[in-house]
Amino acid sequence: MASDSKPSVPLTLPVLPLDDEVVLPGMVVPLDLSDNDVRAAVEAAQAAARPGAGKPRVLLVPRIDGTYAGTGVLGTVEQVGRLSDGDPGALIRGVGRVRIGAGTTGPGAALWVEGSTVEETLPDPLPGQVTDLVKEYKALATTWLKKRGAWQVVDRVQQIDGVGALADNSGYSPFLTVEQRVALLETADPVARLKLATAQLREHLAEQDVAETIAKDVQEGVDKQQREFLLRRQLDAVRKELRELNGESSGGAGDESDDYRARVEAADLPEKVREAALKEVEKLERSSDQSPEGSWIRTWLDTVLELPWSERTEDRYDIPGAQAVLDAEHAGLEDVKERITEYLAVRKRRAERGLGVVGGRRGGAVLALVGPPGVGKTSLGESVAHAMGRKFVRVALGGVRDEAEIRGHRRTYVGALPGRIVRAIKEAGSMNPVVLLDEIDKVGSDFRGDPAAALLEVLDPAQNHTFRDHYLEVELDLSDVVFLATANVLEAIPEALLDRMELVRLDGYTEDEKVVIARDHLLPRQLERAGLEPGEVVLEDASLRKLAGEYTREAGVRTLERAVARLLRKITAQHELGGRELPFTVTPDDLRDLIGRPHHVPESAQDPAERRTAVPGVATGLAVTGAGGDVLFVEASLADPETGAAGLTLTGQLGDVMKESAQIALSFLRSHGAELELPVTGLKDRGVHIHFPAGAVPKDGPSAGVTMTTALASLLSGRLVRTDVAMTGEVSLTGRVLPIGGVKQKLLAAHRAGITTVVIPKRNEADLDDVPAEILEKLEVHPVTDVRQVLEIALAPAAVPVGVAA
Repeated sequence: MASDSKPSVPLTLPVLPLDDEVVLPGMVVPLDLSDNDVRAAVEAAQAAARPGAGKPRVLLVPRIDGTYAGTGVLGTVEQVGRLSDGDPGALIRGVGRVRIGAGTTGPGAALWVEGSTVEETLPDPLPGQVTDLVKEYKALATTWLKKRGAWQVVDRVQQIDGVGALADNSGYSPFLTVEQRVALLETADPVARLKLATAQLREHLAEQDVAETIAKDVQEGVDKQQREFLLRRQLDAVRKELRELNGESSGGAGDESDDYRARVEAADLPEKVREAALKEVEKLERSSDQSPEGSWIRTWLDTVLELPWSERTEDRYDIPGAQAVLDAEHAGLEDVKERITEYLAVRKRRAERGLGVVGGRRGGAVLALVGPPGVGKTSLGESVAHAMGRKFVRVALGGVRDEAEIRGHRRTYVGALPGRIVRAIKEAGSMNPVVLLDEIDKVGSDFRGDPAAALLEVLDPAQNHTFRDHYLEVELDLSDVVFLATANVLEAIPEALLDRMELVRLDGYTEDEKVVIARDHLLPRQLERAGLEPGEVVLEDASLRKLAGEYTREAGVRTLERAVARLLRKITAQHELGGRELPFTVTPDDLRDLIGRPHHVPESAQDPAERRTAVPGVATGLAVTGAGGDVLFVEASLADPETGAAGLTLTGQLGDVMKESAQIALSFLRSHGAELELPVTGLKDRGVHIHFPAGAVPKDGPSAGVTMTTALASLLSGRLVRTDVAMTGEVSLTGRVLPIGGVKQKLLAAHRAGITTVVIPKRNEADLDDVPAEILEKLEVHPVTDVRQVLEIALAPAAVPVGVAA
């Protein structure tokens, strides 16, 4: 809406500059006359004023950074005197706006300018929009003044009726900037000026509301902390009084949380572990004594603080010394000893070149020791730790079916504990122990999970540097741990788990190694357990050899140790009864009187008529069981054509693969009987029965194929199978002898059984490198490619015509 303007009045006035200040019409302001410009303007106005013409007038002009504004305010000098601080001053009232023109001359030292006033008028009555604007401004101003506590000013604002005067009254507002005041001064239209003043006041009130809200929130937070602090101090005082009343001396929850905080801050923890521990301490500080969460947090903190996060033992880099330790504590087992020596040599070289940690991973190792019982897999772990100068921890996994046993329980469960891996690290007291995972092939799975799957991360060198236990929920570095896993049966270990481990086979001991072990390790230990002094009972090497060869037949030495213990107990009992004088030397001839007759007499040592191969149709094979290598006999017979049904009968609790091998052996002889000069024409009408003794023991595998073929060929030809010959190998329909596994264990078993000639597949000839040299010297090994070669070696010359045998 446009306003009706009166003609402007020309004026010539002295300029009173206001540095960074703005005075609006209607305002009364005191000015300091000590300022030269102010004093010059007031004195010039007083000099120019005519008597009876009114009060002296000056032009109040804002000067911003040395620049004068284009609009000023006509001011009248109301009074000249002293200000409240005693300095000379003048009281000046703003009257109206003046548009500044050109400069001119006048009396005094002040600057004189020409100007013109503009008088604005508004229609009467005011339009509704202007009336609403006036009401809004008065309401906003009243709100702001009430917040300031200026109640006496509220009535004055409410009494202002003019639109322009109401807008100019906002010049008293202390929150307006100089730029905002200049904008109000230069806005000539009263309605536009009131709109600008209303917007400025509304914006300030909104900012003030936000600031008050923030201040209120901050104050509430401070008050809450102070109140909580005060209440906790009161609670501590009450607990202290109760403890003193009951005669207790233990610290309270506050003391306990303070103690945990101090322990966490003093402990040498990794940064992320420290942050997690401090968060739990804060939860403990907030929890009450009755809350079950407090006990969970305390148990978790105790576990974290007890773990050796920064403790590591120094590896013993004396490679010859480590080799000497392994040789002194274990006879044989050259593969494992070489692997540990290699590991130490690589660790030494990495340490010398500053490569202790590469990509966040350290140089740990994961070995799988697979072999029959009693060969020293478990005791080897302790010897490895001794040789390396590390702590040793054994983790028994046999029968473990709960995944939480490996990875720990979630903390939400009552009685939750970390897994066995974390407990092993805690028990060892260092982050780089030797951890023996015993009987890893005996791990089972059920509805509680698969522990073998949980072991995948533990035994993976690429992952175990960030292993997370479900209970701890913080990263644990296992990359410097040497893991040794033991197993009896390789097939029982899941493929994914086996792929993460380096396989080392322990196939058993030779007879010479058993004698050394018994003399150097078993006998001294059993002498001590029997209460005998060294030298009171002496076993000759020949006696130990007879114990190992005829009284025990095993891959390991457990039964041998029991036989030695039984022998010493018998001698001790006889001495106490007065029938035996000590010291006593046990000779091979004394063994029968002390512990009875031998249990395992070699076939070659038996009477020829009592040997199993004394009749045609019986052959000696070699097999591998969970207890190591063993000798396996195969018996074959033909049924009478008048009484027996045709076909093949198999007994001895055989698996499908072994049954198929028997079918293949029979088919080969039927198709190649004429070539081998065997009377196979009668096989159509006569039943063939193949039996494997020890029928209570399950048997499976293809390696008995050549043995069954030889037994059937012996039966048909009437030629006996040589007593000193044992064989192994898979046979095909064309008579090819195919490779099999477990050659070393089978040859050791053949040696223990007194066999001197062994037939193996030609493609297994490379496996002979793993067989001890002293065994190969005592065995005559024949690598063959065809079953015809097996028959030539194994069958003795015919004692009766072939037709009669058939």
